[in-house]
Amino acid sequence: MRIVSGTYKGRLIKPPKNFRARPTTDFAKENLFNILSNNFNFSELDILDLFSGTGSISYEFASRECNSVISIESNFKHQIFIKNTIEDLGLQNVRSIKSDAFRYVKSCREKFYIVFADPPYDLKSMDSIPDFIFEQEILKPEAWLILEHGDKTSFNRHKYFKEIRKYGGVNFSIFAHYENN
Repeated sequence: MRIVSGTYKGRLIKPPKNFRARPTTDFAKENLFNILSNNFNFSELDILDLFSGTGSISYEFASRECNSVISIESNFKHQIFIKNTIEDLGLQNVRSIKSDAFRYVKSCREKFYIVFADPPYDLKSMDSIPDFIFEQEILKPEAWLILEHGDKTSFNRHKYFKEIRKYGGVNFSIFAHYENN
């Protein structure tokens, strides 16, 4: 796994072999961040990365010099890996927090331009994530929720669904709350 662009472009991140996380592929990350760069000015963004796993998405946002990135991971070993990687790279704009994603969002008082969520593809509550995020009011105006999921899940009928991007077996459903929703 590598950082595909920005200040830390090309840096390899090597999680331990016994890691249970499924990192987003470099191909999918590169394409997602191309879309984001056409829609946002990274230096102004506050990001929430839920179900961080290896921290791959957090590092990508940090490498593009986002204002702030909060990485939420419930697995102790994964969160320690993320924390250590943040320190090794010298990332000043990233905080790693060990917490359940739902519990964190429920107690969160900050607002974000992008909330990225990459839960396990078989998570039973996958379908409820968009409603949950919008109900908690943690998105700034015209912000995006990006939900990574497998092929068996579809959100195209959701009230705030904007579009889906597919890269192999990786699907990104993008949600936004605009005046016309």
